[in-house]
Amino acid sequence: MTWAPQDTDATNKPGMPAMARAYGKWINSRGGIHGRRLEILTCNDHNDSVGAARCARRAATEGAVAVVGSYSQFGDSFLAPLESAGIPYIGGYGVTNDEFTGTMSYPVNGGQPALLAGLGRALAAACGPVSLVRPDSIAGDQLPALLDSGLKAGGHAPAGDQLAAENATEYGDQAEQALRYASQGTDKAPVKGLTGATATAPAGQQARKGCVVPALGDRTDTFMDSFRRTRDAYPSVRTATVLGSVDQSVINATGGASGPYEGAYITGWYPPASDRRWKPMKRVIDEEAFGDNRIDPADAGVQTTWIAYTVLRAALEKIGAGEVSADTVRRTLDGGLKVSTGGLTPTLRWPYASRLAALGLPRLVNADVSLQVVRGGELVEAEPARGSGIDGITDMTSTLENADLD
Repeated sequence: MTWAPQDTDATNKPGMPAMARAYGKWINSRGGIHGRRLEILTCNDHNDSVGAARCARRAATEGAVAVVGSYSQFGDSFLAPLESAGIPYIGGYGVTNDEFTGTMSYPVNGGQPALLAGLGRALAAACGPVSLVRPDSIAGDQLPALLDSGLKAGGHAPAGDQLAAENATEYGDQAEQALRYASQGTDKAPVKGLTGATATAPAGQQARKGCVVPALGDRTDTFMDSFRRTRDAYPSVRTATVLGSVDQSVINATGGASGPYEGAYITGWYPPASDRRWKPMKRVIDEEAFGDNRIDPADAGVQTTWIAYTVLRAALEKIGAGEVSADTVRRTLDGGLKVSTGGLTPTLRWPYASRLAALGLPRLVNADVSLQVVRGGELVEAEPARGSGIDGITDMTSTLENADLD
C-alpha cells in the first residue's frame, strides 16, 4: 500500500500513489518479481489522524506486506496499527519524528531533521539574521532546533522563530515580521512575535543579507504570495527553504526567474532532478504514466516513492521463491539487507539503532542532503558559500548529533 493526502486544504501529495501504481505496472509488465505480480493498494489519508489510522487498518485488513513510499503527518495514528499487524513502513516522507523511532519504520531519507540542519549549515556562511516561518503545530515545534543545529555549527546566531497557521489563506503579518527581523542587525532587540535574536552578532554576520526561511509545506506558496507583496520594502533580504516546501513546479508557477525564489538556497535529500541517476525512474514514468500530470519527477515525494519501492523490490528478490508476507519482508530488512539505490542515496540498511539514537532518532540512517539554488528559474546544484561545510551531497549526521530537541 501507498498512501498520501489528496484534495485537502493543506498538504497534498497525489504523485506518490500515482508513482506507486506506475511502478507496479512497470514491474508486472516485466513478469513481476520471481513470477509474482506486485499488487498496489492506494489510500487517501485526507491529511487527518482519522484518515491515517483508517489507511493503516485497511492495509492490515487487505494483507499488505508493506506500506511503501507514503506521506502522512500522523505517525502516532498509523504506526501503532501497522506495528500491531507486523507491517513494515518503508520509505515514509520523513515529515514526523515518529518515522525515525518506530521499530517497523525503514526511512530512506533524513526527513525534516536533515534538510533543516543542512540548510542551517549553508545559511550560516551566506546570511545575516535568519528568520524561520514554520507551522504552529506539534511537528512545527521541532523545526527551530533543527535549523539552529546547522546555524550553530557554522558559528551563527539562532534563527528568529515565527509561528504561522498551517492552513491559513494569507500570511501578510507573518511575512512583514519575518522580513523586519531578517533585515535588522542582530544586535537589535527582537521583533515582536519572534524569538532567537542575540545580543551580539558573530563577526561579519551583520554585513551579509538576512534570510527568511519559510517551512510551511504546501502553504509555503501561499506565504510567498504575501512575502512578494511586502518584499520591496526590504530589498536586502533573500529566501531559503527545503524541498517539500518548494519544488520546480512551485518555482515555475511563481514566475520562474522573475519570481520570489530566484537566488534562493534549497536543501534536498537527493541529487537534482536533472541528474542522470534519475533516468531509470523517468523511463518508468514515460512508459507507464505518460501524460499523468500528478507525477512530477522533480517532486521529492515522487522520488521518495521510487526509492522506497527500490527497497521493497530488493527485499522481495532476497526472499526469492519463499513465502512473501509482512513478517518475511520485515525479517529480511532486519537481517542486514543492504540496498543500493543507484547512487541516489548511500547504501541503505537499518541496524537496531543508528548513530542518532541518542538524539531520539534511532531509525534515521541516511542524513545526506544536497544544496541546490534557483538560478534562471531552474533548481540546480549550488556552489556552496565559502565555509558552509556543504559541498555536493553532504552527511549531516555529525551536525544533528549536536541538535537540542528537548
